Amino acid sequence: MKFRPILFLLAAVLTGIASAKEARPAYLGAIAIDAESGQVLFEDKADIVSPPASMTKLMTFAVLHDKLASGALTPETPVTITAEDSRIGGTQVWLKQGETFPLEELIYAMMIQSGNDTAHALARTAAGSSAAFVDLMNTKARALGLAHTTFRTPHGLPPANRRIADGDLTTPRDYAALSRYLLRETNVTKYTAVRQRKFGEGRRPADRVIDMTNHNHLLGKVAGVDGLKTGFTNGAGYCLSATAARDGRRVIVVVMGSPDSKTRDLKVMELLERGFAAQPVPAALPTVKTDGAAATPVQPAALPTVKTDKPPVPAPAPAGESSTAKEPTLTFRVIPPTKKP
Repeated sequence: MKFRPILFLLAAVLTGIASAKEARPAYLGAIAIDAESGQVLFEDKADIVSPPASMTKLMTFAVLHDKLASGALTPETPVTITAEDSRIGGTQVWLKQGETFPLEELIYAMMIQSGNDTAHALARTAAGSSAAFVDLMNTKARALGLAHTTFRTPHGLPPANRRIADGDLTTPRDYAALSRYLLRETNVTKYTAVRQRKFGEGRRPADRVIDMTNHNHLLGKVAGVDGLKTGFTNGAGYCLSATAARDGRRVIVVVMGSPDSKTRDLKVMELLERGFAAQPVPAALPTVKTDGAAATPVQPAALPTVKTDKPPVPAPAPAGESSTAKEPTLTFRVIPPTKKP
């Protein structure tokens, strides 16, 4: 009998923990915008400042694109890996000192595999040092009007002291603006739309070639999604800058600080659908001309229905900090529209 009060207390504590988990918000902040006009279609705490984690690599790409556009770099520029590059932790493609890769191959690895080591190697090559490259990132942020954004790394890993204030910081609104800039002014989807790609093929022994799989699991599962970048650290939570294009329209969604990848992905899916629903349908459909025939309107294809399978059993938490989560991701099943006989 003397143990009964303890049992009651334990039950109350467990109930409180369960309730706290259930009460966790789906995100710290979120926004959806129209990519063409920049019009805000949805926002909730869109100006909250939080770490972007590996979404940082979108600004890394923006600065690299400037270097490529100016001719200072080319896609074939050789990047020789240093010891410093090889020691960057978190998610990586396991670069080794002395290896050499074309710059563009490292860009693919940064955007698909979210390689922190590749981001560091690219930054060092482009500006002479990681610190000099970060200065360019912050200059670019100011030029784009990202008033609440500060970069301290080219990859998004947290500082050694784990103080959030000392790491990369941004807001959903700022990152929606950056995403819009990238979609309008660069070829970012050339890299972010790729679901799978090998790294090191022809340059590494076969047993060291890496099969990269894009961390954005909405690709190929949700109609029109072709980017942009996920992010995760313990301090940042689960983040995603996503975009989808349908029938001549494009929506950008940024969600930051979700408690898990499933919650994040479902919220992004919801906001994409709300975004498209809030946009007007184009007044005129594009036409296709055929030889000897009048131009005929192109009817928009029916969008597939997206359903979610049962949630996976959670895996043990990863040991040590990473810029991307290593838990099971949400599984989607796309059901194509039924063809008419």
